Amino acid sequence: MTSAASRIEALMEIHPKGYDLSLDRIENLLKKLGSPQDKLPPIIHVAGTNGKGSAIAFTRAILEAAGLSVHVHTSPHLVNWPERYRLGQKNGPGKLTPDDVLSDAIRRVAEVNAGQPITVFEVLTAVSFVLFSEHPADVCLIEVGLGGRLDCTNVMKETALTIITPISIDHEAYLGDTLAKIAFEKAGIIKHKTPLVVGPQEPEALAVIEQQAARNLAPAFVNGEHYSATRENGRMVFQNEDCLMDLSLPKLPGDHQISNAATAIETCLQFCSAHDFELNESAIEQGLRTTDWPGRMQIMPIGKLTTSLSDNIEIWLDGGHNPGAAAMVSQYIADLEERDPRPLILICGMLDTKDPAGYFNEFTSLAERVFTVPIQSSDAGIPADRLAQLATESDLQSQATSSLEEAISLAIKSSPVRILICGSLYLVGDALEQNQTPPV
Repeated sequence: MTSAASRIEALMEIHPKGYDLSLDRIENLLKKLGSPQDKLPPIIHVAGTNGKGSAIAFTRAILEAAGLSVHVHTSPHLVNWPERYRLGQKNGPGKLTPDDVLSDAIRRVAEVNAGQPITVFEVLTAVSFVLFSEHPADVCLIEVGLGGRLDCTNVMKETALTIITPISIDHEAYLGDTLAKIAFEKAGIIKHKTPLVVGPQEPEALAVIEQQAARNLAPAFVNGEHYSATRENGRMVFQNEDCLMDLSLPKLPGDHQISNAATAIETCLQFCSAHDFELNESAIEQGLRTTDWPGRMQIMPIGKLTTSLSDNIEIWLDGGHNPGAAAMVSQYIADLEERDPRPLILICGMLDTKDPAGYFNEFTSLAERVFTVPIQSSDAGIPADRLAQLATESDLQSQATSSLEEAISLAIKSSPVRILICGSLYLVGDALEQNQTPPV
């Protein structure tokens, strides 16, 4: 049978790869498919700039620990296309969609579209609706691709709950060049009288979100106002208007993940209460301890690129690609430095739609050196020599290299050393693929 990847490559030959924010094309396609987006289990729709994936990962882990089956659609993938489509399983964690099942769904959607103008992402989003409508589950977690208001995931007549994670400047060409403009686009997923959980926000963004929630009569539960979580004595203390919980720290590292976990906990409490699902503190605790989200402050697994490295060498992976993400990662690295001092070297690749200067500025006083690399899995990467020049302009010593392998070999010449492969999820995917340790 033709693989899912082969079918997607064929689609890319005839349809645009990028984004074209409009709902007309996908709505027409979904109508021909029988409107599968209106036949899904209850939907939790997630928008935001940073933390969407982590909040989804925490939410999935907690709900699965409570015995629910959870469908999940996220993007992009790191190594393999099925990572975008996780099918819920009864009494256990969901599993990535088998390749033959995904391939067949892509075939059917493409045949119905019959070559009409559409983007590949729209086709693949329609595939998620088809898959999730054909497999029973208790809940669907759907991540916005870009923005929210005109994102092709925003075609459901109703959702059970919406989440907006922290908003920062990103994708200005599509969403606008101010926090208020971007927040307006993200808040476009808010539905009439549908509960909204809001992660930590800058005041400018929060004002827009709350205004849109009020217009939609949507009850909003805001981090720092209606719920919160703090690190206390090596534990995480969560509280909202109804409860106080003393919990283990999340498995995902960094204080920013405490905020993401809090957003997920509030989401799960609101969802389970509204749908008569039992959720106790032990399930929340188990979810926090077992959450996995590859490529976000992840230690590089043992594999082809790491088997010969000494114990004095740490390699971390993080796909955050904007200044907001860089600020959170640099703070975590700085905390690590206090406990375990060692030189930090960045191995960085970025797409040409990003803000390298804003990203590098967060590491100016922290990183000893930057090795820049090309991104193999995207033709939109900034050339390594140009990226090195931008790092130099941010007062970082930099050197362009031809590959991840070359950059790693240069970085490990000093030991002990802490290496961060960063700047793009595509680069993190390249690293995991070359290391032969793809997400499962």
